[in-house]
Amino acid sequence: MPSTPAVVRAAQAMRGLLTLKDFLNEAEVAQVEAVLVQCAREADFQVNEREYGQGKFPDDKECNRVVGHDKLGRKIRRSMELGTMKHEVAFACVERELGEKFPDHFTREPRYGKEPTTGGYSITDTRWDSLVPDLVLHFVRNANHIQRLYDFYFPCTASKKSNPLGDTGETVRQKLDKYKELSGAEQPALVTPQLGISR
Repeated sequence: MPSTPAVVRAAQAMRGLLTLKDFLNEAEVAQVEAVLVQCAREADFQVNEREYGQGKFPDDKECNRVVGHDKLGRKIRRSMELGTMKHEVAFACVERELGEKFPDHFTREPRYGKEPTTGGYSITDTRWDSLVPDLVLHFVRNANHIQRLYDFYFPCTASKKSNPLGDTGETVRQKLDKYKELSGAEQPALVTPQLGISR
């Protein structure tokens, strides 16, 4: 029986689905991580140049300067403000560098909430008590099936720049331990301009 155009199209579509990989292999993950480090360094450099001039960066006094207060009255320091700016530049870089190559395998700032019935975490719109990593690599079009998880961190003061991870990796633990309940996030990583990927 000869194939009709509809049958041929259906077979081609099925082949396309079968060749769409579920997850990234180790070489592809390494490519992604190289881009994340590049983007963190670019963001750090570009924001410092824009805010302070060519070749300049904030000193400790500037990093600790109070620039406002949040809704609860807590101090917002310049280091936090700069960190927010650098995150935005880094995110734009990641979208530019990875958006075409791995569009179905990463999500920026997905929000995970605890399921009352199972106690596990899944994608949610609820803000209360949710976890929001900066970037998640995941199975194709499924951010609930995490492959790798990353947070950007932009140290500001001289001591934090010289030792971004803190004594015995304290900063990494503080920033990444909150993700230990997320299924598949056994190797969360911190991305800093100084050290690149740290686990």
